[in-house]
Amino acid sequence: MTDREDLVDLEKRGWRALSDTPDAADAFYREVLDDAVVLLLPGGLRITDRDAALRSMGGAPWDGFVLDGVDVAFPRTGVGLVTYGVVARRGPTRYSALVSSLYVRRAEGWRLVHHQQTPR
Repeated sequence: MTDREDLVDLEKRGWRALSDTPDAADAFYREVLDDAVVLLLPGGLRITDRDAALRSMGGAPWDGFVLDGVDVAFPRTGVGLVTYGVVARRGPTRYSALVSSLYVRRAEGWRLVHHQQTPR
């Protein structure tokens, strides 16, 4: 796979993990989150601690999701920015957001260093 395909796959795997169980989400993000991470989430939530970020993945799973307009940019070697729209649902609740995820290539592979969701 290309770097672009790897990063798109990571984003899809993340949403699948968040749509499975809290344990699946924890296992996936424990592997992917960098030691230095920043999450900017709806409601003014800013998380800069890796352990707190992992705990934030323990919510109720999504029932389904669709990603649209996925794009990947490489501002420099070893850095990948994935941007897209998402529509997810949990029961009768529909969630729509613009998303950006910034990855850095480490010795172990791509690691998520920044993730932001802006409701739309």
